[in-house]
Amino acid sequence: MNAAARLPRSPELMSRLDSGLLVVDVQEKLVPAIAGHPRLVWNIRRLIDGAQLLGMAIGGSEQYPSGLGATVEPLATRLGDLPEKITFSCGGCPAVFERFRDAGLSKLLVVGIEAHVCVQQTVLDALADGFRVYLAVDAVGSRHDIDYQTALRRMESAGAALTTTEAALFEWCDSAGTAEFKQISALVRETGPAPA
Repeated sequence: MNAAARLPRSPELMSRLDSGLLVVDVQEKLVPAIAGHPRLVWNIRRLIDGAQLLGMAIGGSEQYPSGLGATVEPLATRLGDLPEKITFSCGGCPAVFERFRDAGLSKLLVVGIEAHVCVQQTVLDALADGFRVYLAVDAVGSRHDIDYQTALRRMESAGAALTTTEAALFEWCDSAGTAEFKQISALVRETGPAPA
């Protein structure tokens, strides 16, 4: 199939050209309390690696790191220095969003913790600011399932699109047969921690 015969891409799909990755508050004192945290951190690490491979913009935040600790490894070395915030929403770090806008990005994949606090408030603020927001549901978590499930429903009803780590990686990649596809495919095939 040649490129000229292809249907136009849906505006509902993310691409490496219009999307960024936002990692919210995956910190040392928060992570151990999150249900299924080994798998959550593994999924976020794969998304960071995929975004870096595809040359995408990545942002993040740390909530009150003097009290909640730094971003956990292996994410910290991949993300570098992150802005600190005391607001629950990353909207308290406007430079994060300015960086995405300056890169011409209109879509954000949001991951991190906790789903019903910092992630939810960030998603609602980003939607209000005009971003199209996606959530990788297997890379977002809360301490309690009721909070997690309610937050997902609320964010989806507000306009966020729910997806998964694997779906996002292949969506960013767009097509098979390239060196990048082989690397993305290797990320997808990794064996991760057993689900909790």
